[in-house]
Amino acid sequence: MKLFKLLTLSILASSALFASANLSEKAKKAGLTAIPADKTALSKLIDPNKTITPEIVELGKKLYFEPRLSKSGIISCNTCHNLGMGGVDGVPAAVGHHWTANPHHLNSPTVYNAVFFGSQFWDGRSPDLEDQAQGPMQATPEMAAPKELVVKRVNSMPAYVEEFKKAYGKDVKIDFKTITASIGIFERTLVTPSAFDDFLNGNENALTKAEKEGLNLFIDKGCTTCHGGIALGGEMQAFAVTGKYKYADIGDFKGDKNGLVKAPTLRNITQTAPYFHNGAIWSLAEAVKEMGRIQLGQEISDEEAAKIVTFFNALEGRKPAISYPQLPNSTATTPKPDFK
Repeated sequence: MKLFKLLTLSILASSALFASANLSEKAKKAGLTAIPADKTALSKLIDPNKTITPEIVELGKKLYFEPRLSKSGIISCNTCHNLGMGGVDGVPAAVGHHWTANPHHLNSPTVYNAVFFGSQFWDGRSPDLEDQAQGPMQATPEMAAPKELVVKRVNSMPAYVEEFKKAYGKDVKIDFKTITASIGIFERTLVTPSAFDDFLNGNENALTKAEKEGLNLFIDKGCTTCHGGIALGGEMQAFAVTGKYKYADIGDFKGDKNGLVKAPTLRNITQTAPYFHNGAIWSLAEAVKEMGRIQLGQEISDEEAAKIVTFFNALEGRKPAISYPQLPNSTATTPKPDFK
């Protein structure tokens, strides 16, 4: 009898292991990719041009948290992409200079794992993080700071000048491009590997039974069509393919010139409400059901949505430890805050 029980348990364990292995392979065949566990492999992905150094990352971090890069002197990159809140601001539409909501009612996407996106911004107009950092800084409803003002403020602070020399060499030209590129290089390090990655990287026990069930359903429903790759999103996709988005009238965003919209990453999705480009849906389960209706042409039940959301819990990543930096002192030549 004992032998029979042992054999039964062994068979069940083997079956569970086989099922997990099959699911892992199924996920990979569906186009899902893990963040590499190997540091060298990850480095090649996030830093193909070998621009990341500890000195530039530290400088970029300070500039990311630097409110004096805005015209008013009170808005930083972290204002809309709060690293303590999943890399977002938690409001439907980004709020900027003069307490102005984004005129197109666009929601702030997360900066975490943005290095894996095929392009940046909802309309994909920017090719990489270094280029993307230039946009919000100059945009009137965001940070509203002309290039010249940004450059003058940074160069007015000797501590920043010294940090740029330390990061780039004594002959560095501290211009707008170098300032914003430093921020983009810092953002390249904001990668959050999760239990999902551990599972795809070979740890069969990294996901719970319920999370595996949700992952399997996520694949079977066809969600990987738009939310695939290493970012589980981040590529330009057709939107509202099989139905009209029920909140399409909030804001006037229509996508790029071809009507395509960048699919948001699902990594840390449980931390980045509200959802969709206009931040009109607060419930993750409702967002799943709406995507099923307008993208896949099928009704996803409450039970199915709950299972998929359970899988999303496994996408909550391990955040890099980031201490709030102490910023350089302003000087007599630092341009004053401007609220006009």
